[in-house]
Amino acid sequence: MIKVKRALISVSDKTGLIEFVKGLAKFNIEILSTGGTAKALRDAGFTVKDVSEHTGFPEMLDGRVKTLHPKIHGGLLALRDNPEHMKTVAEHDIGLIDMVVVNLYPFEKVTAKKNVDLAEAIENIDIGGPSMLRSGAKNYKSVAVICNPERYKEVLKELETNRGILPDALLFNLAVEVFERTSAYDRVIAQFLARRFTSDAFTAMPSQVDLSFVKVQELRYGENPHQPAAFYRDAAGVNALAKMKQLHGKELSFNNILDLAAAVDIAYAFTGPAAVVIKHNNPCGVAEDVSLAKAYVNAWACDKLSAFGGIIGLNRPVDKKTAEAIAKSGFMECVIAPAFDKESFELLAQKKNIRLMELAVEDYVKDKFDLKKVSGGLLLQGADTRVLAPEELKVVSKARLTKAQVQSLLFGWKVVKYVKSNAIVLTKGTRTVGIGMGQTSRVDSAKLAIARAGKLAKGACLASDAFLPKADTVTFAAKAGVKAIIQTGGSIADQEVIAEANKRKMAMAVTGVRHFRH
Repeated sequence: MIKVKRALISVSDKTGLIEFVKGLAKFNIEILSTGGTAKALRDAGFTVKDVSEHTGFPEMLDGRVKTLHPKIHGGLLALRDNPEHMKTVAEHDIGLIDMVVVNLYPFEKVTAKKNVDLAEAIENIDIGGPSMLRSGAKNYKSVAVICNPERYKEVLKELETNRGILPDALLFNLAVEVFERTSAYDRVIAQFLARRFTSDAFTAMPSQVDLSFVKVQELRYGENPHQPAAFYRDAAGVNALAKMKQLHGKELSFNNILDLAAAVDIAYAFTGPAAVVIKHNNPCGVAEDVSLAKAYVNAWACDKLSAFGGIIGLNRPVDKKTAEAIAKSGFMECVIAPAFDKESFELLAQKKNIRLMELAVEDYVKDKFDLKKVSGGLLLQGADTRVLAPEELKVVSKARLTKAQVQSLLFGWKVVKYVKSNAIVLTKGTRTVGIGMGQTSRVDSAKLAIARAGKLAKGACLASDAFLPKADTVTFAAKAGVKAIIQTGGSIADQEVIAEANKRKMAMAVTGVRHFRH
């Protein structure tokens, strides 16, 4: 337990500050402060002693050095029950400091700005703040350390209850919160600098990975009702899904957020008006067209049965015509788009169970890393951002590709990387007509895609996310009327596969690129 006699206060976030200091004033606590915090307190009528007066040393280097002084850190670190420490502080006229109230420079907020200047970011790396917090937290039995404005009311309540004394349990909890905050702060800085100086092409993985995330909201439950869950954002800044706004509908679920991530990942990857319907993290249908309404109708039509209760992703503001098409689709869980015009919002908001989400295309910045957690460890890889140009296609069949087939194959190739392996996508133009996913054999994925396409398989193009290990997929596709195939190539059965394509008079192109998605 400690009786607070002197407090050092230096905060960037001044939320609740005046009310807190008003509470401290009741206990005649001396206030030390710096810069803007000192001015704010004086303007509010409080008596404040400048840190420079306390240390006898002026602030310097544009404020970079002001609290890095023995009279500050000695006052924080001195063990009150150690006679030698007490003798030393007395000899050097070091006044004890019983409370530190510090929140750090807003590095996360500054670096969340688009194209933030590196010099500005570096100036917002706090040095004195973390140093004081850590000194106080190390000596938590004698110093109260407060880095979170949300703690002010709790601290004041304890002071009032215990006549100016703070209990050990609170001091310990405050210290733990400080070390959590300062370690997270350092991780955010390291991540920002690494991102700024790391190229998109990964040639080597980092030797250590430190992750920091901040809770955004509690969720009702996880994938199943017996699993607790929450949504967290990257502590380095508000980005991507953490920036989406809910305009209408009930609370999002764990599964909703997973599917919303998949929906924007696909829809926002296209330059023309595009739509996707997601179910269980897989696309039921994807289309790109001259209008958003046409794109949505084609995406939904790919697999109407599976689309029921799905998540819709759109890469253009929703207009009335698109909203009318969505309204006719039956029950859908969510729609996410850059915006909704007034008529489309009013139309869709009539459905109380649909969630309407807004996320600007420019706010969806894909992570450079792809992470997968496993028990006892973490898998890290560069994100699959590989784009295929038409000239990279290598035609291996006797039949040549038409211009229309090239367009359709490249569309299918773009879609197939978002489908869980083994993945087969059938396309006509820039729309999917059949998708087979998640099967343990490639031919079964092909059968599933062909079955879903039905008569539309005739004349379609087929995209496979990896090489064809046998000729059976070609055989089934040819019987269904598929005319062209795009696949990775590189199988020991390549010659057999190509021979089957030639036998069936099908065009085939290989990419040398694989798009597995486990």
